[in-house]
Amino acid sequence: MVWFCVGGHEHGLVVSAPLKDIADGSFRDQVRAARKMSAGDKLAASGDLFDEVCERMRSGIRAELPDADNDSVERILRERVEIARRLEQLQ
Repeated sequence: MVWFCVGGHEHGLVVSAPLKDIADGSFRDQVRAARKMSAGDKLAASGDLFDEVCERMRSGIRAELPDADNDSVERILRERVEIARRLEQLQ
């Protein structure tokens, strides 16, 4: 079995090659489904996707800073979203 690291070398997730194959197949299925969606459905889905990503980011912040209260987690989330927007504008 082949193992590889997803993410940074210090905090990356180590997964097996079969898991990567499943994830790749799932991603392809999601892309196919998205291509069939109307523009309105895509717009609605983008809001859901943003909410899901924010929840994952909150979980990551809580994992990094277990003593952070909800207000701190939200502040850090907003800061990170702003950093992402700035980086996107540079491209």
